[in-house]
Amino acid sequence: MRKHTMGLLAIAAASSLVLSACGGGEVGEPTGGDDTAAGGGETIRIGIKYDQPGLGLQEGDTFTGFDTDVARYVADKLGYAEDQIEWVETISANRETALQNDEVDMIFATYSINDERKELIDFAGPYFVAGQDLLVSVDNTDITGPEDLEGKNLCSVTGSTSAENIKKDYAEGVQLVERPGYADCATALASGAVDAVTTDDIILAGLAAAEENAGKFKVVGNPFSEERYGVGLPDGSTDTCEEVNAAIAEMIEDGTWEELVTSNTEGTGYVPNDELNPPTPDECE
Repeated sequence: MRKHTMGLLAIAAASSLVLSACGGGEVGEPTGGDDTAAGGGETIRIGIKYDQPGLGLQEGDTFTGFDTDVARYVADKLGYAEDQIEWVETISANRETALQNDEVDMIFATYSINDERKELIDFAGPYFVAGQDLLVSVDNTDITGPEDLEGKNLCSVTGSTSAENIKKDYAEGVQLVERPGYADCATALASGAVDAVTTDDIILAGLAAAEENAGKFKVVGNPFSEERYGVGLPDGSTDTCEEVNAAIAEMIEDGTWEELVTSNTEGTGYVPNDELNPPTPDECE
């Protein structure tokens, strides 16, 4: 995978200077001004998804997936052990509200960075760049991209715009099928009720990697959008953003990033877009 060595080292070095300038205070401790830091208390509250296999999944008291693994790494670099993490479910519609209402300190939840959201909150990262793709049966050779969906049945979750995007831009004759969740789409794909499922590629890979789906599906591997996953932070979190970016840069440089992608998508044949990954974190604003 492509490495952005010089840029990442520069980020880490710059952030080290920031931390030194803070006088060696506790990581995550407010440093004055308008900055809203990670908390600096005995725990850190991290928002994640609870229902995305391979990314953020709750099974009893256990939380698994790429997002949760990245969150653990970052929290450790900020000075928090795993038993100091308080996991908080943050569904897509409530992420900005959770940060604005001080319900969480940061969010790792397939949270795409965009200008509209940046008007309300801050972002660190990105730590991953996903793209909309297709999930098909492992033996399917007919569907290699969205243009091949003409006359096919395509599943996505209720309220998602991803399937509509394909109908609008690639295959006007595709038949759209909605299900309440991606697990329901996977069931439909396994039964032959639909020909493909669509959403971000790493979400599809996580779905395919789930134990109940092992060996059944594959990600086509022809992404046709860019979704830059960032760490959501409260507005005014410049210092914390720099600390999180330093942790992300270190995670990429020491090989942990690649290990986490591989372990959470194992057996699916999924390979991230190496022109976009691993990404270089943006400069904090």
